[in-house]
Amino acid sequence: MSNIAPIAPKLPHSLENHGVTRLDEYFWMNDREDPKVISYLNEENEFLKAEMAHTEELQQQLFEEIKGRMKPREESAATLVDDWYYYSRYEEGKEYPIHIRRKGSMEAPEEVILDVNLLAEGKPYCAVLGSLVSTDHKLLAYAVDYQGRRICDLRVRNLETGEEFEETITGVTGNLSWALDHQTFFYSTMDEQTLRADKIFRHRVGTSPEEDVLVFEETDETFRCSISRTKSREYMVIHCGSTLTDEVWILDSLHPTGDFRIFRARERGHEYGIDHYDGLFYILSNENAVNFQLFTCPDNGPTHTGWSLRIAHREDTLIEGFELFANELILEERRGGLTHLRILSRKEGDRDEYLAFHDPAYTTGLSYNPSALRPILRYSYESLTTPSSIIEHHLETGEETIVWQKEVQGEFDSKQYRSERIFAEAADGTRVPISLVYHIDTQLDGSAPLVLYGYGSYGLSIDPYFSLSRLSLLNRGFVFAIAHIRGGSEMGRVWYETGRQMQKKNTFTDFIACGEHLLHIGYTSQDRIYCMGGSAGGLLVGAVINLRPDLFAGAIAQVPFVDVVTTMLDDSIPLTTGEYDEWGNPNDKEAFDYMLSYSPYDNVKPTAYPHLFVASGLHDSQVQYWEPTKWVARLREKKTNDAKLYLFTNMEAGHGGASGRFEAIKEVALEYAFLIDLAKEVE
Repeated sequence: MSNIAPIAPKLPHSLENHGVTRLDEYFWMNDREDPKVISYLNEENEFLKAEMAHTEELQQQLFEEIKGRMKPREESAATLVDDWYYYSRYEEGKEYPIHIRRKGSMEAPEEVILDVNLLAEGKPYCAVLGSLVSTDHKLLAYAVDYQGRRICDLRVRNLETGEEFEETITGVTGNLSWALDHQTFFYSTMDEQTLRADKIFRHRVGTSPEEDVLVFEETDETFRCSISRTKSREYMVIHCGSTLTDEVWILDSLHPTGDFRIFRARERGHEYGIDHYDGLFYILSNENAVNFQLFTCPDNGPTHTGWSLRIAHREDTLIEGFELFANELILEERRGGLTHLRILSRKEGDRDEYLAFHDPAYTTGLSYNPSALRPILRYSYESLTTPSSIIEHHLETGEETIVWQKEVQGEFDSKQYRSERIFAEAADGTRVPISLVYHIDTQLDGSAPLVLYGYGSYGLSIDPYFSLSRLSLLNRGFVFAIAHIRGGSEMGRVWYETGRQMQKKNTFTDFIACGEHLLHIGYTSQDRIYCMGGSAGGLLVGAVINLRPDLFAGAIAQVPFVDVVTTMLDDSIPLTTGEYDEWGNPNDKEAFDYMLSYSPYDNVKPTAYPHLFVASGLHDSQVQYWEPTKWVARLREKKTNDAKLYLFTNMEAGHGGASGRFEAIKEVALEYAFLIDLAKEVE
């Protein structure tokens, strides 16, 4: 059955691979320049608006609730860089941040260095993807995306006069870094077809972009490149990376016109990254260590050999990052599904201690620590019940200070919410963590609606995080759960390795096991359990509702990657070539067959599907708009019940949705209204 009559498909497009013929009756939707495609998307939006008209009051109420929890005038934590304090602020009624600094102290006069509200005037979309002040604090380079495809225009501003230089560099990524001469910066650009960062250029302020020098080009289409600077500021670093392999090039930052030299040549499967301080390079490497080890080597000799082991590999602990101070080395480690911060002596001494956290499930990580000489470690902390915070830990005294915490306006009391951490058992016996949060008045007797969220790809861990907007669900009796499924790195690097390529289905079956477990222990019921995921998490949602259309009563798929095989066979589509190590290369028959067996679009079947809300962006550079569009069209054709099926396409945005502070809330309110409406129907 269909809720809306789709535009009649054109003749099916035949796709032939490895002796398999696939007919795609909606392949014609791949052309964003076709007026019929735009008309179709607009019709779907109008259909959604009409079908959800009875929730408009609820949507407005949700919008006002979420907006009401946000401080009208909100500032970030100030970061001290040399003698300058940098921070940003949202002013009442304005959609975009204002970037500010003060010299010497926070009592000094404010200097506005960039007001994004002015950049956004007359623009339906505006996002500053990169901004960086020169090392002498006199110049600002910033990159602005006006479409949502993460392709930016880069400009330079004189912070002493407020005037901008004439040059505008187009087609940049937003990734840039200043050299120590205060006049030279490096930036990366995108391949126009694949939207892959493939080139690094050198620019001298005041010169024409046509004079910019290409200093590095990544010709392997499975790699991307970026530019940064070490903690010591002494080296510029080009990092080339694919899913499973890294390569680093370095250059003396005081001599930016020199040639970059290779740190260590790429070797298939070798992932590494570097930093530098006090005459030593520090190298985090997975060579013979699935969970990574930390090495050092002197900066006055060869860098590809002679590494000295500093922190050895441990089977139960993944090293995710590190920070260098004059006397301390800080490790960000993941063990037992949670992140831990470990303080060690950097040179001599036996110091070895962990910071203590008390929530059963939480998120923490190293924050921005620009100075190695200042004995203050900044780290972030939040939990399902604790708003995000920036905490300073004095490395000498152990004293801690909360320097910033997200303020929740209105009647919020963290003690009114409870978080838990439980485990489900997957089909192969693997224990899969689940983090949950709910209001203390919510009864866990099967009557509560529950949203299960998941991602499970790229080794990205979805840690227990606080959400202002989520409170609107919790206050209405919802339970919110995060399934820490394989494909992420929550339980270490092996957790990722066993959830990608030819073991990808573990991601989906783990999620199903989590849903089944929550039903089994009575936290919700069959007609009140919903699932949600975005991007690769949208693939998760699509695969799961094909495998178990009976498990969830409803689902939300945000910018879902659902036409897996067709996309991965088309190397002209942005980002495809860099994804082979994640999903597999379907030009190989074994990989093709495996991907085809779970691809959501290819496995739509005549069955009763759950209620489904799908969100998309016309200018999405990560997941092309036609994937969710085609998926919804095929579901309309195939599904055998009258379950709700909605497609919302933001016609002015990309992968991240609306760019404004408040505009983004409207999309959240729409999705929440969908869930709340479903829950009301079964009360």
